[in-house]
Order: sequence, then C-alpha cells, then structure tokens
Amino acid sequence: MVYVPLWCKSNYSFLEGASHPEELIEQAHAFGLPAVALTDCDGVHGVVRAHMKAQELGVHLIIGAQLTVGDVAPAGAPTGAPASGPALSASVSTSTFTSTSTSTCVVLATTRAGYANLCRLITTGRRRSPKGSSVVTWRELCEHAPGLIALWGGDRSLLVHDGDPHTATTTTAATTTVAVAGMLRDAFGERLYVMLPRHRRPEEVRQEACARRHAERTRLPLVAATEVLYHTPARRDLQDILTCIRHGVTIAGSGRLTKPNAEHDLKSPDAMARLFADAPALVERTREVADQCTFSLAELRYRYPARRLPGGRSASAWLRELTLRGARERFGAGGRGGGVNGTGGIGGAPPAIREQIERELALIDELDYGGYFLTMHEIVQFCRREGILCQGRGSAANSVVCYCLGVTAVDPTRVELLFERFLSRERHEPPDIDLDIMHARREEVIQHVYRTYGRDHAALTANVIRYRGRSAVREVGKALGVDAGATDRLARLLSHHDRLDPAPLAHRHLFRLASEIQDMPRHLSIHPGGFLLGHEPVHTLVPIENATMADRTVIQWDKQDLEDLGLFKVDLLGLGTLTQLDLGFRLLDRHYGRSLSLDRIPQDDPATYDQICRSDTVGVFQIESRAQMAMLPRLRPRCYYDLVIEISIVRPGPITGGMVHPFLRRRNGEEPVIYPHSSLEPVLRKTLGVPLFQEQVMRLAMVAADYTPGEADQLRRDMGAWRQRGRIERHRDRLVSRMAAKGIAPEFAERVF
Repeated sequence: MVYVPLWCKSNYSFLEGASHPEELIEQAHAFGLPAVALTDCDGVHGVVRAHMKAQELGVHLIIGAQLTVGDVAPAGAPTGAPASGPALSASVSTSTFTSTSTSTCVVLATTRAGYANLCRLITTGRRRSPKGSSVVTWRELCEHAPGLIALWGGDRSLLVHDGDPHTATTTTAATTTVAVAGMLRDAFGERLYVMLPRHRRPEEVRQEACARRHAERTRLPLVAATEVLYHTPARRDLQDILTCIRHGVTIAGSGRLTKPNAEHDLKSPDAMARLFADAPALVERTREVADQCTFSLAELRYRYPARRLPGGRSASAWLRELTLRGARERFGAGGRGGGVNGTGGIGGAPPAIREQIERELALIDELDYGGYFLTMHEIVQFCRREGILCQGRGSAANSVVCYCLGVTAVDPTRVELLFERFLSRERHEPPDIDLDIMHARREEVIQHVYRTYGRDHAALTANVIRYRGRSAVREVGKALGVDAGATDRLARLLSHHDRLDPAPLAHRHLFRLASEIQDMPRHLSIHPGGFLLGHEPVHTLVPIENATMADRTVIQWDKQDLEDLGLFKVDLLGLGTLTQLDLGFRLLDRHYGRSLSLDRIPQDDPATYDQICRSDTVGVFQIESRAQMAMLPRLRPRCYYDLVIEISIVRPGPITGGMVHPFLRRRNGEEPVIYPHSSLEPVLRKTLGVPLFQEQVMRLAMVAADYTPGEADQLRRDMGAWRQRGRIERHRDRLVSRMAAKGIAPEFAERVF
C-alpha cells in the first residue's frame, strides 16, 4: 500500500513533538516512504533541517503547518487585521485580535507561491499575537488559499464537536461549521480534504462519524491520517514529559493533557494499512495529496536587496568605485592613475594588494554579492556620520575589499590571511561579516537598518534555545514530581560537558529522559544582531514573529538554517570594548588635542609593550585571561605580529598539538628553526616552522595535501565543529597519507591533524 504521512510535528512544535525533524525523515526513509510532510504548529521552524536530511536521503519533503484558526466573525464584524495591514506594520501589536475559541487546520504548500502564502499567513497570525502564540481567521486562511492544500480535521476541528446539523437544533457551533465549510470549499475547491485521524481512542468513533457526515453533506473527499508526534513509540514517555513542561504540571497531575496511548508514532505502510483496514482508499489518497505538493526549499531564489545607486551605476561598478577610492585613502595617492571610475590606479598600494583587489572584485561580481558589500559599507558610513565606533572582524579581516571599504581596520599588508576563508567560488556561500558596534549605541544602528529597509524586508535571525544537561535534569525532574532540592543536587553532579551519568539506580529513569531531551528546542529567542535582508519581503521566504524585546521582530530560522540555504545575514553585534575605546579617543582629543581612530592608533609603542611584557594588561582587549597573561613574560611581545601570535598560541589546538614549547624554544634561540618539508617554508616561516593559525592549517592542506581552497575552508569549518562526531575525523587519512606521500614525517602530519 502506498502511504504518505501528511500530519507530522517535530520538536519544533515547541514542547509538543518529541523527535527531531531529521529523525522523522530518517524513519520515513527506513520505512520506504516516498514523501513525508512536516506540519509544525504555526510555523516552519524546523523545515530547513528536515530539508537538508531529505535531500541527503532522497525523500520528498512536503512543507506545511498546523494553523491555529479563530472563529468566523459575525457579519459586519472585523475579522482581524489583513495580511497587508497592521499585522505586518512597523509597530508590533499584540492586541489587535482576540478569539473566544480556536480550531486547527493543516495546510500544505503545493507551489512556491503557496509557500509564500503560507509564510505570509503565519506572519499575520504571529505578528498580531503575543510571543509564542498565533491566531488567524478562517477568512484570512481562505484569502491565502492559492497554492495551498487544506486538510480539515483533528481533535480541535469544528468538524468533530458540533453534533449532526440534520437533526439537531441549529446551534452556534453547527452554523459556524457550515459557514466555514462553505468558505473553505469556495476558496480551496478540489484542494480541500476532510482528514480522518485514528489513534485507537474510543472518542474517535463519534468524532469520525461526525466528520464523515459533514464530508458527505459538503461533498468533500476524505483522507486518512495520524497525528505524528514522534518517530518511534519509544519516545511516547518523553512526549508526555514535554506536555507536562508545556502546561506546568507533573505527570501525576496531568490528567487528560497527555495522550492516552503510544499511537502518535510515524507508522509504516503496513501499520497504516492495518489501522485503516476498513478504508484502504483513504490511505491511498494520501499519495494523491502528496503528488500535488511539488514545492521544495531548493526552489527559493534569494536576491539581496537592491538599492538606488548614484548615476544609474550597477552594484558591481559602484562597489569597484568605492573600493578604489578607499584604496587610495588607505595606501596613499602617490601612484599613477588616480581616477575614481574604476579605470585609474590604486595609488601607493603594493602590487600584491592591487592584484588581490582585482581578484576579489572579480569573484564578488561573478557570485553577484556586490549588494551585500554595499550594504555593509552603507552601515559603516552611517556609523561614521553619527560618530558610532564600529569594526568588522572575523573572516572579514581576510578581505582587502573590506579594508578599503572601511568595514575592517585590519591592514592586509601586516598579516598573512587567506581570502578563501572569507569567500570561495567552490563553496558559493555568502560571506560572513561581523560588524562589532560600541554597545552603548548599537540600538541606533539596528533601528537605522529597520528604517532603511523596512520591517517587511529586514528581520532579526532567531536563536533556538535548547535543553542542556542541567536544565534538562531540572525540568524533567520537576515534571516527574521529584523534590526540587534533590533535582538541583542531581543537576550539580553533571560534568562541565553535560554528560549524564545514569549510575544512581533510583534516578535512571530521570537521567534517560533528560538525556533524550538534551539539544531539543525549548523556545525561540533572538540572535544578538543577525539581520536577514531581502529584495522581496522577508515574510515570503520565512515567517516573521514578535520577539519579547520591544521593537524587535524575528524570523523562524536560525543562523545555521540561513547558512544551509545560502541566505545572507548581516551581523551587528555590541561590544563594550569599543565603547571604552570611543571614550578614550574623546578624552585624548579633549585633553591633548590628538584625533585618533581605530586605523590610526600608534603602532609598536615601546612603553605599551613594556607594560604588556609585565602582564600589566587589565583593560587591554583580549589579554585579560590568566592563561594569556601568564604567557606574556615568556613570549615578551615587541610588535603587532607578536601580539597576533600571543593571542593565537594560548588555544586548545596549539597546546594539544604540542606546538607551544617548540615555538618558544625557537624564538629564544634554544633550538634551530627547521621545516618538515621545503614546500612548507613559505607557509611556516613567520611562526618559525611551527603551525599556529587556522590559516596555516588551511595552507598546509592546500600545499601538502592538495586541498582546493574551498576544501581547505571546509576543513576549517570542520575544525570549528569538532564536537560533532565524524566531521574532523574524515580528514585524517587524507591529510596524513598525502603529507607522508610528499616526504613529510608521519609524526608531524599527526601533530598537525
């Protein structure tokens, strides 16, 4: 029998579903199901993770949601804010809509336009409601019907609670059901189905009979379903715990809040056939519904917002002009040329820098990322106009273009950086620019972005708060009714790495559940400053909802989701150190008449380095940890690059790899500087033959193991995700064997790994 589950909720239906989206996809693949629908409550929070796993396993993912829908208002009464009205306006309203009772309806996207309608609809319900809730009206659902399939039914459906309209006195519930049925049929036509869920509960006999009567009366097709809350029955008790946490009760006092059995698992085709043995055609119809749902997240075509450019220039031409202008300011104007239209020279820039600028601009143009760089330049210019200190950091420092645009103050002639860490043709992913802003004035910059792009085209990225070891033990213990003091003592017994030791027999059940709940979403929070900007309204890509903080709106995806889909994110982060630097600059100007900026701080000041060598560094950025301070008298930095080394050497990687003491001995002349292979001398010369930086590991991989630049950057990413089992291990054989094949000692290759 062909079967497609059409009503599945993951743990992104916060504190309701008990399985990760990936687990649902993996189980569907194991059952041989051709497709599976993810329909979390009032959102698409988990669809990117499901999409990535579905692509990997070849399962067709159907994207939808279970919507909370309010009553149909009486004639002439307001039906809530329309999709284009106050619900999407700049001011976040949480009181524009009230509903005395709500129902549910599952909707599935059939096309890209349908997916956009789904996102708009969810945005409407979320923006008008308090954080964590959502309500749309039946009329709004019908207005967004194009490209959507509606599955009407379930425990909270109007279909199962209003009695028989043929024999009963006309009641409000019966009248409402008839009205809703007419609206849905007119809006959805043949894309409207009555869903018959079965979970082997006695009350479902009456509910199904009622739903069948309505379906027959309105001539709507029936389709079989189960409400999937977990991928295996083994998660049933965890789902009970999540329900108790959601409602703030214990298992003993949960009553009818928890499900009465374990029939909410993802079922195999055989199990579904047995469950609907009397109605096999309804199971077959699930494939009919699924065949209409052809949309995939792979169809999303994201465009960065295009802004009006001076003189009708293209983004590429304007970026080139600004870059060359900035290069002349940075490197001086003593060279030949001097025009600002992209055809002149770059002043006194070294030849290597000129070549690098051309290479970067060509790649940015090829990948059509010019608008992203122009946005960062515009934000930096706003900060400069308003006297707000800011500084680009992270991989942005690897770009000469970013230096010329003023996004970063890191002079590329003073350090050896690998551009492929920032932007790669092979990876074809948006560059990641973190802009640190003096924390006292960051809010001004955030509101500037909202004003410039509008709430429809700019929203902050989500941050999914997940259960960790101690919070898991405390909340599970509370739901189980364990004494709060005992639970708190158990939580303190956890290691710093959140490993749960189930040794105490009396608490083995608690620890098992706490282990299962770890890494599951608890609630949606807000990224410190990551903006998603879009040429089209953001709510056609992903729903937007209210954050707890005033004047904040947040999308339903987090940073990793955006990276997986190749969407651009602009990070505007607050940094207290920049506030202190700004204060210092102002004091110097006021008392000594010295006007300084980040890129004009005097370098290599002897008195400053004397202070650093004495470990007198409290208040000196990034040299405040005890380990860093202890290294200073041994390393005795006397120039900028010494500080670069000092910051980098006190890290787990160099320490674990045994690189620290060899470097110090060579620096002090206690042992000769040797290179594992002559080809590695250019890579390791500045660090005396000892690899200390991620940049060097990337170059080592390219020179000694024939990695491409894009593969080398993937190695860097996998190094950063070393806690995820298997990601870094997959590089061992390739690195070690290829380095050995070039005559490099296996012992050194293992140390590098």
